[in-house]
Amino acid sequence: MPQIIVIAHNIRSTHNVGAIFRTSEGFGVQKIILSGYTPYPQIPNDPRLPHISRKLTDQIHKTALDAETIVPFEYQEVPDIESLRRSGYTIVGLEQDDRSVMLPDYRSPDKVALLLGEEVEGITDDLRLLCDDLIEIPMVGKKESFNVSVAAGIALYALCTG
Repeated sequence: MPQIIVIAHNIRSTHNVGAIFRTSEGFGVQKIILSGYTPYPQIPNDPRLPHISRKLTDQIHKTALDAETIVPFEYQEVPDIESLRRSGYTIVGLEQDDRSVMLPDYRSPDKVALLLGEEVEGITDDLRLLCDDLIEIPMVGKKESFNVSVAAGIALYALCTG
């Protein structure tokens, strides 16, 4: 099974963040990096106003159900992609793109940093360019994409089993 770090960049919904924590815990993700405007649970020396950090922590907890206390996480304003790469991680963006490999055809490397982007717009162009690989979930319905937390679960399952 590969070593996996999840990067959740610019995720708006606390419920999606909580679901990503819970799913990540189930798949044994090593760490979650929350970045950009993604809400995150309280941290030591939290720079946010106490009532804001408590409110966001409580909202994330509703779907994380304590996974936010189990899975290590950190907040970075901008994800430190180069540091992950130097540590041997392949940066894999989950995104619909001309260069995306369909998830069933992708073979997971030993160390993966799975990058998730904003719910509607996806991964920003600048971060997409930093990805070593892009993967895409095949869609057969009429909708263009899955919810980001659902897509994270599908991708994590495939990365762990493929």
